[in-house]
Amino acid sequence: MRATRLVTALRDKPYQERLRTLDLPTLKFRRLRGDMIETYKVLSGIYDTSVSPEIPIISEYATRGNSLKIANRRCHYNLRKYSFSMKITNVWNSLPFSVVTRYCPFCKLI
Repeated sequence: MRATRLVTALRDKPYQERLRTLDLPTLKFRRLRGDMIETYKVLSGIYDTSVSPEIPIISEYATRGNSLKIANRRCHYNLRKYSFSMKITNVWNSLPFSVVTRYCPFCKLI
């Protein structure tokens, strides 16, 4: 929201109109997309395993959707509830098979 105000010609326009004029998606969508890209990198082994978050994958083959579903764990504290591995679970599990396994070398092992 703040970055779009830096364009002086659009400073007085509402947020949605500035996004339309600049041909940008919303900040919420951009953050979600970034989280999905990071999840893909962690699951495909691009990051070093000693520093990347541990994301548990469901090993059952009878799941609907993609073959890399993330286990949905329960949490009791807000600190864990809003962590990266918890907030991406439902969104990642809802992605179709073609999106998740497109260029993932890890997926070919399953």
